[in-house]
Amino acid sequence: MSKRLLKSTAVVSAMTMISRVLGFVRDMVFARIFGADAATDAFFVAFKIPNFLRRLFAEGAFSQAFVPVLTDYKENKSEAEVKELIDRVAGTFGLILLVITLIGVVAAPLLIMVFGPGFLDEPEKYDLAVEMLKLTFPYLFFIALTAFAGAILNSYGRFAVPAFTPVLLNVCLISAAIWLAPQMEKPIVALAWGVFFAGLSQLLFQFPFLWRMGKLARPRWGGQHEGVRRIMKLMLPAIFGSSVVQINLLLDTLIASFLVTGSISWLYYSDRLVEFPLGVFGIALATVILPKLSKDHATSSLETFSHTLDWALRLVFLVGTPAAVGLAVLAAPMLATLFYGGAFTQNDVYMASLSLMAYSLGLLGFILVKVLAPGFYSRQDTKTPVKIGIIAMVLNMILNIAFVVPLVMSDFQGAHVGLALATAASAFINALLLYRTLRKQGFFRPDPGWLFYALRIFLAAGMMGGILFYIAEPLAVWASWDNFTRIWHLMAYIALGAAVYFISLILMGIKLKPLLKLDAS
Repeated sequence: MSKRLLKSTAVVSAMTMISRVLGFVRDMVFARIFGADAATDAFFVAFKIPNFLRRLFAEGAFSQAFVPVLTDYKENKSEAEVKELIDRVAGTFGLILLVITLIGVVAAPLLIMVFGPGFLDEPEKYDLAVEMLKLTFPYLFFIALTAFAGAILNSYGRFAVPAFTPVLLNVCLISAAIWLAPQMEKPIVALAWGVFFAGLSQLLFQFPFLWRMGKLARPRWGGQHEGVRRIMKLMLPAIFGSSVVQINLLLDTLIASFLVTGSISWLYYSDRLVEFPLGVFGIALATVILPKLSKDHATSSLETFSHTLDWALRLVFLVGTPAAVGLAVLAAPMLATLFYGGAFTQNDVYMASLSLMAYSLGLLGFILVKVLAPGFYSRQDTKTPVKIGIIAMVLNMILNIAFVVPLVMSDFQGAHVGLALATAASAFINALLLYRTLRKQGFFRPDPGWLFYALRIFLAAGMMGGILFYIAEPLAVWASWDNFTRIWHLMAYIALGAAVYFISLILMGIKLKPLLKLDAS
């Protein structure tokens, strides 16, 4: 089982890596063609709204509610009942999504007023955001059904296809930026069309794989179906509990709309770099352990349930800690290598690096939330994460004001950094409360040796960060280099940092191979 989990995590990570690398290519194209101005701010808001709802309904509430129920049906009911559940969920969930999508398109002007109120003082920026939101909002319908299909595949151990599917989003957006944008009166609107077709293509891509498994849904309404009702009951509170980070990011966007032009774009590009390790490792690990934890709970194996969580958390610290340190120390070099040039200026790199350093402080918290949340959803407990999520969200709002207002009052142009700091802090608060609750409920008992293990991880990451900080050149030097020189230096720094980190761990007595096994102590 440990080999299967690790292999599945590696497969999801590999497919996600391809998607994230293409995502960086996409963002490089965006930065160099469109820069960081009013038009890009408008697009990022228009894309963030359906993208937020995607994570709320798809990666968040729906998947966390559907997978445990589907697993229970697989373990305890007939194949015909499993197929009926899939059909009923497809019909019910699809109709609800269609209604929400139609409302979203019609209410686009109101949504932009709510999520980008600062745009109201700039009518052209506001109208552009509304126009693009009408094109991007249907993405929610397509991608949420894609997540439904992916959850079925994941539940049957077919992790590669759902993990690869996001590649199509990046392919569509890159194509739109390069080939469609030059043909349009408003080039930025091409990206909105790219989002629309990306959602459609991702959904269609899943169909052949479901058909081969005999699990391609024939949608039927299932409002009274027992399994559908269980999923809906679990899903409603999970909408808040599983997506606190995304709600926090939307609040950041709302406040950033009042800050200097470019703030939303700077936050976007820095967030993209944080999303790389979060997606490649954190979300991949959470995706793989959810079915395992659901099965552990369904078979009443409390000891195995706890041990699976402990194994996942050790991997989180092993990978997440150096990733956070690396992002903080190499923030400007990474942003300069990926995005500097064309319409993306050296000042844009500097401003984005400030928020990236702030976000990196919360990376471990972001990943911990992703891994701890399945400890509740696998047991069909969605109420507890809701309470914790609301606490974290309220604290984030308070911290936003506490951090941003003094920066604005001081006329500092980088007030967006306060938003990133608040998001990072609230992620750790969320993770801590989830952890304490699992301990209190008795579903998680850490295996021995955690204190010494974590101390060695932090020391090794600190040594890596110190060496990288000492040798890294200032931003002005990176900006003066050509693309090849920047890429070569960044790759060398990453390789050196990884070598220092793992050699330090080995010298301190940590054996890496046992950590990769689920039965490691």
